[in-house]
Amino acid sequence: MEPFEGYLAGIQYPQHQARTRDVLDFAAKKFPRLVPLVKWNQPMFADHGTFIIGFSTAKTHLAVAPENAAMLAFADEIAQAGYETTKGLIRIRWDQPVDFALLEQIMAFNIRDKEDCSTFWRK
Repeated sequence: MEPFEGYLAGIQYPQHQARTRDVLDFAAKKFPRLVPLVKWNQPMFADHGTFIIGFSTAKTHLAVAPENAAMLAFADEIAQAGYETTKGLIRIRWDQPVDFALLEQIMAFNIRDKEDCSTFWRK
């Protein structure tokens, strides 16, 4: 989790910092082969040089960025969890629970779907 320490230290509210740390810890433990890194001031995970998932924080929510293919594949589950979405982002309000099972499914989907991908982003 060392790559994320600087990012986490910059989160203003301790409860937001703790929530973000929990999500990043979960992702790192569930998928230990993924590479944790910070790009564009956002913590993210990559696999064989390709983007799997990214996160960012805002005043009202934790944003999860899994790329559009994953958002389309899990649109119903994201809606059932009660999360708002924008293009490329899932917004988990700070007062909402994190659906860790859904997060795991999204990450597993991206790992499988991008196993032959040779670019950072899908084309």
